Amino acid sequence: MRKKKIKKVLVANRGEVATRIIRACKELGIRTVAIYSEADHNGIWVKKADEAYMISGDPIKAYLNFYKIVDLARQTKCDAIHPGYGFLSENADFARYCEKRGIIFIGPKPDHIELFGDKIKSKVAMREVGVPVLPGTDEPITDINEAKKVAKDIGFPVIIKAAYGGGGRGMRIVEKESDFEELFRSATSEAEKFFGRGDVFIEKYVKNPRHIEIQIMADKYGNVIHLGERDCSIQRRHQKVIEIAPSPRLSEEVRRELYRVAVKSMFKLGYENVGTLEFLVDEDDNFYFIEMNTRLQVEHTVTETVTGVDIVQRMIQIAEGEKLPFLQEDIKFRGYAIEFRINAEDPKKGFAPSPGRITSYYSPGGPGVRIDAAVYKDYIIPPYYDSMIAKLTVWALTWEQTVNRAKRALEEFQVRGVPTNLPLLRQIVRDKDFMVGKFDTGYIDKKLPKFRLKPEGGDPEDLATVIAAAIAAYHRL
Repeated sequence: MRKKKIKKVLVANRGEVATRIIRACKELGIRTVAIYSEADHNGIWVKKADEAYMISGDPIKAYLNFYKIVDLARQTKCDAIHPGYGFLSENADFARYCEKRGIIFIGPKPDHIELFGDKIKSKVAMREVGVPVLPGTDEPITDINEAKKVAKDIGFPVIIKAAYGGGGRGMRIVEKESDFEELFRSATSEAEKFFGRGDVFIEKYVKNPRHIEIQIMADKYGNVIHLGERDCSIQRRHQKVIEIAPSPRLSEEVRRELYRVAVKSMFKLGYENVGTLEFLVDEDDNFYFIEMNTRLQVEHTVTETVTGVDIVQRMIQIAEGEKLPFLQEDIKFRGYAIEFRINAEDPKKGFAPSPGRITSYYSPGGPGVRIDAAVYKDYIIPPYYDSMIAKLTVWALTWEQTVNRAKRALEEFQVRGVPTNLPLLRQIVRDKDFMVGKFDTGYIDKKLPKFRLKPEGGDPEDLATVIAAAIAAYHRL
């Protein structure tokens, strides 16, 4: 029987990831404490946790006030905090404060969170341990004239990126010199608005690359392994939409080299817990490190599906000080998995977020189908948070079987009451290029004008009500 150091965990997050963490804890015999904002009082994770406490005030700051969160963890006698993803998950100050107050932070060391939270410093560090990086600046830039000179030296096209943020914010692609000044001002202004600092860096822009990431896992004893790659090329505005493990068209030579540099670099840097190294792979199979995420990824489900490794449970056990229970040769990859992010947004209106009431909800099932969700019939989607409401992950032994299963599952998936991106996802899995695994980061931009995005049909329950009312009216005649 496992000797537990962690007996109670506070889950510092919301939605499906909070539910995911609670499930992992329950299987390890660990009690859980949930937090929620007033807007989230009907959240599923609130009901699934052993205890739940509302943090009053602003619905976003409720999940960002780490002083209150750590104080609550101590009051409820929690041993540890799991941050999930988003919110405080990559906040080094939060991780340090947990340590200061005697709470285990389930994640990497604060110094590594800080290093990889700075895209420029992380690029320098990775280059020093032998990982290929894109040509570009090693220091933040705010001066427009200096930035323009750097861009000219690198050669257009270039990309401007916020130095202290992500998620596509503060990011601009500059195709030609005449557009540089306007886009630089736009990028720095957006970076200042969202991250509090307008610093940016500039690097060579790779047109239509594949976005490949490597999942790694490391313990405090120097053991580092990888759990394979994920292809996250299908994106919209730098936000991932579909993730796949393994990549259906990555050469074995490139795959092995990506694994090698990922594991070697994390060993050299003394990294602990789980993390994801993200790379761009160009048309000539050259690859370049772009960033590392020091947290659980949204798309961890596809890796769990093809390896059988529970990543969340391993995070907890590493945080307890346990050794990895397996070696690299023990990790076996089986079949293909695809994750679809189901977002409450309207593809016909520029993907505008669509908060509101879900009037009916039917999730798919059957062999090889996994659902991670925190919504249900009559759930009201709050307007304050990310638009993702569910994740559908499908698995099969071959790529063709996996795509066919995805078609079937997406047809079964019905969400009524609010617009979603389900019509777009159904179009993608029927596209000839997708079916043969041919896509890059420009896929959606190229395909979207050709897709016919049919609106979701009427709510079956609404239709039944109309029919019943018509029958009753007829009999009253």
